[in-house]
Amino acid sequence: KKELYKLNMLSRFWIGNIPVANLTKHHFNQFKDDRLKAVKSGTVKADLMLIKRVLKTAISLWDYGIPSNPMDSVVIPPSHKPRVRRITDTELSQILKCAQLQKNDYICPIIEFAIETGMRRSELLKLQWEDVQNGIAYLYNTKNGEDRKVPLTAHAQAVLNKINKDSNFIFPLTPESLKSAWRRVKIKANINNLRFHDLRHEAVSRFFEMNLSVPEVALISGHKDI
Repeated sequence: KKELYKLNMLSRFWIGNIPVANLTKHHFNQFKDDRLKAVKSGTVKADLMLIKRVLKTAISLWDYGIPSNPMDSVVIPPSHKPRVRRITDTELSQILKCAQLQKNDYICPIIEFAIETGMRRSELLKLQWEDVQNGIAYLYNTKNGEDRKVPLTAHAQAVLNKINKDSNFIFPLTPESLKSAWRRVKIKANINNLRFHDLRHEAVSRFFEMNLSVPEVALISGHKDI
């Protein structure tokens, strides 16, 4: 829903009136400059990466007829200053304690699973039981457009073993319900400046603390930029 909203918003800019086959890097560079006058560079980067992924999908999967992706030669603006927020053991213990008090039984396990796997929120919510085999979670059509395999730790597998298989989805939650539950948990735990996406950062940090190499962590997390 978030991507659909953003794509509809982007299509209302002047660039949305140009036939796709006629788009060049010059159009996207001008669009980038226009957007940078109105919003932060991190937002512009997200807009351009989404457009780039759409065009890549159109070329590689739909045979749309575009000879090349004009976004390949566009310089993407830098993101915001990277967050370095780590979650302490005390904070995690308090968060899980408060999450267990939620009426929804999936809130606590999805938080634990996120820290163990480093999956994005969208990947967690799309994950189905059939996608988990022999201790590996298979992710399809991820944010960067590629599939990947995530090896599950013993604790991650233990979390899954405690979840009822009443749905095809491991975590049958909507993005809105998860966002609301996460906000309630933080308030009850009295923890500030912690985003759900920080759990992914925490997982990646822990992978390095387990002495995994940069390529190994990148394969698990799906990051393209070292």
